[in-house]
Amino acid sequence: MQTWQWHHWNGLSYLTCSLLEPWSHGFFTRQFSPKPPRQLVTVLDAEARVYRVKQVHGNRVLKTGNMPAVTHHLHETEDMSSHLPQADGIVTEQDRESVWTCTADCTPVLIGDRASGQVSAIHAGWRGTSLKIVPQAIALMQAQGSQLADLAIAMGPAITGEVYQVGIDVATQVGATIVTEDAPEAMLARLQELPNSPILSDPEPGKVRLDVRRVNALQLEQLGIAPEQIAIAPFCTYSDPEHFFSYRREGLKKVQWSGIISRRFD
Repeated sequence: MQTWQWHHWNGLSYLTCSLLEPWSHGFFTRQFSPKPPRQLVTVLDAEARVYRVKQVHGNRVLKTGNMPAVTHHLHETEDMSSHLPQADGIVTEQDRESVWTCTADCTPVLIGDRASGQVSAIHAGWRGTSLKIVPQAIALMQAQGSQLADLAIAMGPAITGEVYQVGIDVATQVGATIVTEDAPEAMLARLQELPNSPILSDPEPGKVRLDVRRVNALQLEQLGIAPEQIAIAPFCTYSDPEHFFSYRREGLKKVQWSGIISRRFD
């Protein structure tokens, strides 16, 4: 059974997942803001190289060998477009490479390969999920030798389906990644029939509640990944203002970071 643990560093809180225990990693809270990854990495491994991207809500995933490491302190308020590659996922290739994703209500996904020690960090909002960014990252890991059975996948704090109201168009775009129906009504009906459905009812006409992390879990299971290889944090960014920023709740472009460091298994 996967468990989530709170840790404290200089009085600041962050989370880890037992599924990723072999790797130094953390799902950092808003208490660390505005520290960027170049500073946060010192909590995990000060000597690890740092890789991050300018997130654009797509499904582009880069390998660390195709991008520069961050070598100086960058604050999230700075214009990063001129020096960071645009993507929403990173896959490592070498030992002691840290990869990072920033989120508010979107899902931070950290993946580790138990055989090679390589890892991935992914930003999966509803748009990225509708473009199957997590399977895209896994395909890139497979291309460099990963086997599905060796993967451990943790989805960190994000907005939960109980409070995430979306339009029917958004729900059907995301739902089309796991079921096939021509009419939106038929698609929603099929989605609601699934065990632990990612679609919840909403009292407002034309609206539903969407569990994005559950959709990502279903995408992974359709790839052949076992449920026990997947962990979903029992924390909602919208409902926990003490620990997490939420764009849906506050309307502010503030984020918390999640990162993981590759390692060589001897």
